[in-house]
Amino acid sequence: MSGRSHASPDGAQAVRDWKPIFAIDAIPRLGARRVRRDAGPDVALFRAADDHVFALLDRCPHRGGPLSQGIVFGHSVACPLHNWTIELADGCARAPDVGCALTFAVMVEAGQVYLDLAELATRGVETVAAAAA
Repeated sequence: MSGRSHASPDGAQAVRDWKPIFAIDAIPRLGARRVRRDAGPDVALFRAADDHVFALLDRCPHRGGPLSQGIVFGHSVACPLHNWTIELADGCARAPDVGCALTFAVMVEAGQVYLDLAELATRGVETVAAAAA
């Protein structure tokens, strides 16, 4: 799927190239699936009980724990390492904790989950390079 419009968080319309990932039913309700990338950490796709789907870099902002292995509740996930609560909509930790995981644009259409192709190729890739330095 290419060239579809999608509203960004500020309400502006952006044309994106969408990559089909898998059917929404491949993500368990109140669960997650990982998307591997050629470069950079995995992306975690989360499905809430109300079928909203969210995409975050699969690294907690605290110590890099795999958010995809956390417990999903409401529109949040609890990091499996230190139980930080991360909001799925914006990737930010709930107070008193501070920090944010990177978010990715996600679209669900006709039961298919799509991620932005450009974001998959570039967003969070520098995280691996910085960790290796």
